Amino acid sequence: MNGEASRYPLVQLCLADLHDSLSAPVSESMNFLNEVAQRFPDAISLAAGRPYEGYFDLDYIHRYLDAYRAHLMARLDGDEAAVRRMIMQYGRTKGIIHDLVAKHLAVDEGITVDPESIVITVGCQEALYLTLRVLRASDRDVLLAVTPSYVGIHGAAQLVDLPLLPVKESPEGIDLDDLVAVVAGAKADGLRPRALYVVPDFANPTGARLSRESREQLLRIAAEEDFLILEDNPYGLFGDPAGPPTIKSLDVSARVVYLGSFAKTGIPGARVGYAIADQVVTGGSGGSQTLADQLAKIKSMVTVNTSPIAQAVVAGKLLENDYSLRAANAREIDTYQGNLRQVLDGLEKRFGGGSCPGVSWNTPAGGFFVLVTVPFLADDELLERSARDHHVLWTPIHHFYADSEPRNVMRLSFSHLRPEEIEVGLDRLEGFIRETVGS
Repeated sequence: MNGEASRYPLVQLCLADLHDSLSAPVSESMNFLNEVAQRFPDAISLAAGRPYEGYFDLDYIHRYLDAYRAHLMARLDGDEAAVRRMIMQYGRTKGIIHDLVAKHLAVDEGITVDPESIVITVGCQEALYLTLRVLRASDRDVLLAVTPSYVGIHGAAQLVDLPLLPVKESPEGIDLDDLVAVVAGAKADGLRPRALYVVPDFANPTGARLSRESREQLLRIAAEEDFLILEDNPYGLFGDPAGPPTIKSLDVSARVVYLGSFAKTGIPGARVGYAIADQVVTGGSGGSQTLADQLAKIKSMVTVNTSPIAQAVVAGKLLENDYSLRAANAREIDTYQGNLRQVLDGLEKRFGGGSCPGVSWNTPAGGFFVLVTVPFLADDELLERSARDHHVLWTPIHHFYADSEPRNVMRLSFSHLRPEEIEVGLDRLEGFIRETVGS
């Protein structure tokens, strides 16, 4: 057998014969950033946009499972076999906690929605992928997105062969005039804009937050030009609760597909997200269905279902906190707000008053990120030098564009750091920037 096998050469596949997304710059972004972090483990990371780990407790997992188990026991009239089956067996494709998620959305976001229009997914990334996969019907279809934007939208769009047309950013978050112009240009070229992807609250990477007026204008433009809005909201709870409402809560015509995640507000390791897709879909053999039903069809061929055990953990956290993740994250909100103030104050102390010409930064009101503009191209090569010589990591902004062109902006993340780590990290960043400006 071994001799027979040796007659045949090892299989080698040519990258050019694999999917185009594998050759796109965005496909290398996360691998590169993770590799740099692994090579310089002593560097303080102002790059990783992760939740704070200081409040993690494994005992919570058991407590949340017990809470959901008790909930099911009451709902299923004490049928313990049925409870075990619900949590430990394959579950329905749409998920098993959709009713509890609907209650959470009503409490925290002012969104009233039929639970059957919710699909529970493996993280928000799957919700995003499923939505784009369903919407991409022909070569004419295109996606709109504010640029720079979350790297995952670029990757998901490439995976489903849906070209992404960039819309200019603005201090407000999106240039609405440019949005209208991009839509008009696309239609003039025979293309069909299917949706606009937007993170209206403390966007990654810009930290921008749309005003209520901008959200209302977005809904008007989407209705007039007939495209959907994909509202991704992982950071909305980490700001002023009196801030503007979600776009979905203002949506009276099912114009918005709402994409949510429990990674930042629940438990990151559970990998549970969801999509609200209450748009009516006609033309099928079974009569009217919702877009959620179509997402579930695709999901059944991708991940089959989302782990019921992971869903149960998230459900227990919702039940323990009367469905309010804003209440459940009170400590985290204080931590993130405190870290944000510390970063902004620290930048002012180190670079304020023109002490380092060409260095400036934005001032988000929440979220995980701050953008720093510098008088040089902040590329991957400089990031490596920063990690090696100054022991501090940050993220080059070009990773949030579809191209690989270096730009003079870096993203700082502060969510996972302790106050003393922020101070040391900013000291090291100052040393790096001043050395680079002087060289």
